[in-house]
Amino acid sequence: MGAFYSAAMPLDVSHSESLARLDEQAQDYVRMAKALEWLADRWRDRPNLEEAAAAAGLSPFHFQRVFTRWAGVSPKTFMASIAHAEARTMLEDGASVLDAALDAGLSGPSRLHDLFIAHEALTPGDARRRGGGLELRWGLAPTPFGQGLFVLAPRGLCGLAFADAGEEEAAFADMHRRWPAARWVRDDAAARATAPAAFLGEGPPPPVVLMGPPFHVQVWKALLRIPAGATASYADVARWAGKPGAFRAAGAAIGANPVSYLIPCHRAIARDGRLTGYHWGLARKAAKLGTEAVRAAAEAA
Repeated sequence: MGAFYSAAMPLDVSHSESLARLDEQAQDYVRMAKALEWLADRWRDRPNLEEAAAAAGLSPFHFQRVFTRWAGVSPKTFMASIAHAEARTMLEDGASVLDAALDAGLSGPSRLHDLFIAHEALTPGDARRRGGGLELRWGLAPTPFGQGLFVLAPRGLCGLAFADAGEEEAAFADMHRRWPAARWVRDDAAARATAPAAFLGEGPPPPVVLMGPPFHVQVWKALLRIPAGATASYADVARWAGKPGAFRAAGAAIGANPVSYLIPCHRAIARDGRLTGYHWGLARKAAKLGTEAVRAAAEAA
């Protein structure tokens, strides 16, 4: 990554405070990652505090304190929120539940319905060019789910990835292979300017540009139907994308989603309720589902 340069951008005091808050959340997430991955496999069993703390390698007191600071609720409440989100979808027909949730405005906590989405389905010629003629700015910034890698096209955010310590090069390579012919410019300041709007709700949410094959774009748009605090199956997403039964193809498109979190691929789960694989790790999938469910429950109270 050293071949790229970093642009400078002055930050005001309030923005610096927001970044400090995100940096603290990012550090707390790193401490909680092992426990979150462990909880992703065992949340149905409602493990106790001591078991979860042992998975994190921390004392119960320290684990409770750090987890609550990161999530805003106790580990017990966090797990109950995941269970509630999953059960609501599994007990009812997915489409009717989600339509009712949307009608009731339950997507509000995620602010996804406010996002400006620029639908950039690629033509065969565009696909062959692999980003040729396009300038993409990219940089690193803290998020509540660890280090984030932001990719900005001229019209908006086209990539959002996550990286554990030492995995930044791999995360960049994963993004670069999507549009290898583009001109890539390192710009950490732009990433740090975008992070508070994306994760703290400060100001308008960043416009999102979806650049991919037409069916992939349809699947990514379909993911926006899933409200925060809810989940849906891959078959549901395939149906909303106009290809009922093509759940394997929909799963592949979900796995190729370049704008993690804002396009909520983490809300797609297996029909039997398993969280299943996630490009950025099951710990992050559990973390995102849990924090969204907690926020949705708080706003509905």
